[in-house]
Amino acid sequence: MSFVRDKFSTKFFFFLVFAFLLIHVPIIGDYVKIINTLIHESGHALIALLGGNVERISLFMNSEGATYSNQSTWIGSFFTSLAGYTFASFMAFLSFLLIGKKKQILFIDILLGFIFLNLLFWVRNPYGIFWLCSFAVAFLILLIKGSPGLRDHILLLIASILLVDSVQSAYEILIISLIQPGAAGDAANLSQLTHIIPAPLWGIFFFIQSLWFCYYGLKKGYYKLKN
Repeated sequence: MSFVRDKFSTKFFFFLVFAFLLIHVPIIGDYVKIINTLIHESGHALIALLGGNVERISLFMNSEGATYSNQSTWIGSFFTSLAGYTFASFMAFLSFLLIGKKKQILFIDILLGFIFLNLLFWVRNPYGIFWLCSFAVAFLILLIKGSPGLRDHILLLIASILLVDSVQSAYEILIISLIQPGAAGDAANLSQLTHIIPAPLWGIFFFIQSLWFCYYGLKKGYYKLKN
């Protein structure tokens, strides 16, 4: 327990709990969770571009998303299906790394980069466009008009939402893969591609990798935020 206490601060714990409660608030929770959905679907899209093309991305009001892409090879389809949850977990880890190293401006650039990349090239459904525009405008206003302290707290909240939802969404796909393997999204796709590895094992993999990124961030001390 002393190892855990030494590796994260009260401030980190507060923001983590607040993020967890916030994403479970009706309507508001689904709205803020889309930041993780955006990262997840962008992970699919970026990998898909390496061996195919991305037709579009949809972001939905219930916080779910979908990436529609064409792949010319089995390996392209495999890594595209693998990319969503792993990329979301990596970005949650990277968010705290950047905050810990006082690279908030780079974190802002990355977030805005994902937003405008999707707005310009991929997202075409009405709610997805609304979310990208509204989040970008609100985000920019708070960053421009708000104090540096407010900016840093907003970024910390976004990082906490990414961390919490990356684990929660991976846990949810694990449960779905156990109960309804054919409806388990990326786990079901990977099961169809690999044939011998069932969806529940891919669900377990997604959940374990999300926990590993959390543990690695803890081990590196990125959750030891200064008050």
